[in-house]
Amino acid sequence: MLRMFAESGRLGLAALSLSGLWLAASPASAEPVAKVPGAEVELLAGAVSGAQAEAGIEVRLAPGWKTYWRYPGDSGVPPDLSFEGSQNVAGVTIAWPAPKRFADGGGGFSIGYKGAVLFPLKVELADPAKPARLQLAFDFAVCEALCMPAKVDLSLAIDAGGGADAARGVDAARIAAARTALPAPQALGAAETPAVRSVALDTTATPHRLVVEVKAMNPKADLFAEGPDAHWALPLPQKTALPDGAARFMVPLEGVPSGVDPTGALITFTLVDGPKSVTTTVPVPAP
Repeated sequence: MLRMFAESGRLGLAALSLSGLWLAASPASAEPVAKVPGAEVELLAGAVSGAQAEAGIEVRLAPGWKTYWRYPGDSGVPPDLSFEGSQNVAGVTIAWPAPKRFADGGGGFSIGYKGAVLFPLKVELADPAKPARLQLAFDFAVCEALCMPAKVDLSLAIDAGGGADAARGVDAARIAAARTALPAPQALGAAETPAVRSVALDTTATPHRLVVEVKAMNPKADLFAEGPDAHWALPLPQKTALPDGAARFMVPLEGVPSGVDPTGALITFTLVDGPKSVTTTVPVPAP
C-alpha cells in the first residue's frame, strides 16, 4: 500500500462542521490541472534526483474565496489527499505553507489560505530507473459567502531521467521557493525572531490554559496550536500585544479528548510573522 506522510503537521484530520451550504461537486478529469467553482488546481512537476522527485499542488483561488489549512479552526474541513493508484511511487510527503486566520461569519475563526497556495510534495520513487505516475485525489472545501466541497483527480508523469509532462523549469523553481518559505522547525526559547519564547500552564483558569510568550517583528503576527492527533480540537489562541514586539497568546485546554490527561501531550505551535514562520513542539507542562 502506498505510504502517505505529512510534513510539519497531520494529514487527513477528522472533519469539523463546515459553515455555510454544502453544494454538490463532481471530480474533475485526471489531468495535471482542473477547475472547480472558485478555484483552479494544478499538479506541478519539479526536479528529480535519484529516487526523490519534487512536485507541488497549487491551488489558485478566485478573489474573495478561501480554502482551509490542515487544521481548519472553529469551522471548516481540512483538505484530504490520496495518492492511491500512483505507479512506481513508494510514498509522498506533503508540506504545509503558513496559513492565516479568517473570521468565519459565525463569531468564530477559520484557518487557511486566500489568493494562491502551493503545497510542496516529496515523491519517493520505488524504482528510480523506471518512469512513474503520480495520481492525486484531492478533496477540499472552497468558500466565498457560502462553502462547498470540491474534488479533483490529477495525474502527472515523472520520467526516470528527470522529464515530466509539465514544464519543469519554472515550476521547479516555484516549488523550491515555496519549500524555502515553509515554517521552519525551531526549539522553544530560541534567540532568533520570530520565536516561541516560553510556554506555561495557568491553573487558575477553568479550564486550564497555556500561556505562550512569543517574539515577533510584525504586530499582526499570529499563532496556531495543534494537539498531538486528530482527536484534539484546540481553540484558536487569544492574543495580547506586549512591548518591543512581544506578544502573549492564551490557549484554553478545550477540545482535549474525553478522559485524556493533557499533561505531557505534545502541542505544535505555528508562529506566523509576516513572510517568516516557525513551528515549535512543546509538551503540556505539569500542573
